[in-house]
Amino acid sequence: MNVLKTMLALMLTIPVAAPVLAQTVGSEVQRDLNQESRIEQGLKSGQLSTGEAARLERGEARIDKMESRALKDGNLSPDEAARIQRAQNQESRAIGRLKHNDVTGDPNSASSQRMQADAQRNINQQSRIEQGIQSGQLTNREASQLERGQSRVDRAEARAGRDGHISAGEQARIQNRENVQSRQIFRDKHNGRKR
Repeated sequence: MNVLKTMLALMLTIPVAAPVLAQTVGSEVQRDLNQESRIEQGLKSGQLSTGEAARLERGEARIDKMESRALKDGNLSPDEAARIQRAQNQESRAIGRLKHNDVTGDPNSASSQRMQADAQRNINQQSRIEQGIQSGQLTNREASQLERGQSRVDRAEARAGRDGHISAGEQARIQNRENVQSRQIFRDKHNGRKR
């Protein structure tokens, strides 16, 4: 009798718990999206130089990698969520600090334009991932793999811009990584697997 009650209770709570988990994963991705938007806005306004944006992209890569590891088993535990949130808070403070320091960038320079385009592409990719999570088109494992891909793109941007300049060749390599990531997002969203 107890086994039957336990199974019934489990069957009733799983459908209720799944959207809560999706919301948590989705909120982590939404936070990534917001921070990428702040970086792009800082580049466009000249508040961030290309080098500063590259340092921030390195921090974003670290957060994406944390999210990927946390979701690797398909679950996001409260401890993992808290760790990710602390890292995101730290990155948010870094964005604010770098946007309001004495260093400025030229938003019209070729290097800044390239970084702005890459930041906008990151925003688009993160938005597609978040939409897939919210709609149930992406499983947590798929979201984990996509966050790992975003981490790779962010690291490539950070490496390219660490000297304060992004060449056309560096941008082409970044765009190749972004194209691979874009195709993977499409495949994962349309493979028929549901959360």
